[in-house]
Amino acid sequence: MKKKTIVIGVAGGIAAYKALDVVSRLKKKDYDVHVIMTKSACEFVTPLSFQALSQNDVVYDMFEEPKAWEIQHISLAKKADLLLVVPATANIIGKIANGIADDMLSTTIMATKGKVVFAPAMNVNMYDNPIVQNNISKLKNYGYGFIEPASGRLACGDVGKGKLADTELIAEKVHSLMYSNKDLIGKKILITAGPTISKIDPVRYITNHSSGKMGYEIAMEARDRGAEVTLVSGPTSLETPFGINVIKVETNEEMFEAVMNNQMESDIIIKSAAVADYKPKKYSTQKIKKSDDNLNIEFEKDTDILKELGRRKEHQILVGFAAESENLIENALKKIEKKNLDYIIVNDISRKDIGFKSNENEAVLITKSKECIEFGKCSKREMAFKIFECILHE
Repeated sequence: MKKKTIVIGVAGGIAAYKALDVVSRLKKKDYDVHVIMTKSACEFVTPLSFQALSQNDVVYDMFEEPKAWEIQHISLAKKADLLLVVPATANIIGKIANGIADDMLSTTIMATKGKVVFAPAMNVNMYDNPIVQNNISKLKNYGYGFIEPASGRLACGDVGKGKLADTELIAEKVHSLMYSNKDLIGKKILITAGPTISKIDPVRYITNHSSGKMGYEIAMEARDRGAEVTLVSGPTSLETPFGINVIKVETNEEMFEAVMNNQMESDIIIKSAAVADYKPKKYSTQKIKKSDDNLNIEFEKDTDILKELGRRKEHQILVGFAAESENLIENALKKIEKKNLDYIIVNDISRKDIGFKSNENEAVLITKSKECIEFGKCSKREMAFKIFECILHE
């Protein structure tokens, strides 16, 4: 498959050096990256740095003798599947908003049929200037995309909005826009992830080893495929992904409420959370004091959220997970029947190289008709891709 091409336009701002990291991140995602620099940008970072990272010649002089017999701004404009301007200064935003094309970057933006995205970075007072804001609004109305700047301490010492968005976030947003499979546009997906906790007293609780990684990767895969995603997440150390409605919960009861509030409007529900099955029969409102005697706690069964989803299911595709240590297929088949699931994904938690806390997984997807599809060991994002390929194109 031919690589997709991203053209990065680097304008003359102090944040120009951060564009190097954006180029590096996009190259690692296997894009063909080309860079156009304004003359002002060359005062902050040398073209050679971008050339080394992009592994392509860098264009910065409109009247430089061409290295090939082609009109460069037209050639790059045609190659671009997406053109990202980072950092986007008030100057380049103003030029494009008012139809000015007087250098290689502005002429290429004007000539491209690909999507154009601006990542602004400038002084807070410049960013808040009504002229700049009017230019941004005008470009948004024309269909140009924007990655909002962050708030914080700026290079000039001022504090406010205008700081270039995090480079990882920029790369992830570009990757999401470029994602080929957009087969979930118009669909609403509900996903659960992470552990829940069962409280014993104000300082103690029981939980499990779930990191939430699998559920978060499924949520990001669904987002990139174009879905409207709601992620109900138990306590994790993972960063909140962009473009996803994340509902943070702790207990089984809180997860149950959040899931049921979103069930009926969902088209697909994927229940990957490791929910606590039991809770203390009596919760102590005061800290249980340590003594010389053993501590005996009586537990009772907690709500089976997945079973209740299966009972209430109408039009939804319902997908469950089974973390097993023995008789994997046999136990998963019982679960798919008992809980009225359309699919179940089962993995072996006795293995140390996959599953809980790992970045990789290996599993078997079982359909309601008892067909077994093996997912060999792969990254959890790759597994998320395979899950949707099965449930959407089976």
